[in-house]
Amino acid sequence: MSKKKKSLPARKVSQVPVMGAEDKGSQPPAQEGAAVRVATGGVVPPITPAQFLSWKQRKDAQEAAQKAEAAQKRAADIASGAVQMNGRELFQHEPWVFDNNIY
Repeated sequence: MSKKKKSLPARKVSQVPVMGAEDKGSQPPAQEGAAVRVATGGVVPPITPAQFLSWKQRKDAQEAAQKAEAAQKRAADIASGAVQMNGRELFQHEPWVFDNNIY
C-alpha cells in the first residue's frame, strides 16, 4: 500500500495577497486586478524596487502618524490624570520626586 501525499491546492490569482491590501482591508479594485491578469496571462508580475520604496514610504508615514497620535493621546491622558505615569514620564513631569538632596 502506498501512501499518497496530499498536495496543497493551487492558489488562484485572486487569492494571492496584494501588497498594501492589509491597509485597506479589501482587495484592489476589480478593474486593476483584471487588467493585470489579462496583460500577464494570469500571472501577477513581481513588484519593482520603485513600487516597493513607494509602498514602504507610505507604510512608514502611516506608522509614524499612528505613533504620534498615540503619544499625543497618552500625553493628554497624563495631563488629565486619567492614566498612571511610568517612571520615565514621572521623571520628565515631576523631577523633584527623584531629588535625593531633600533627605
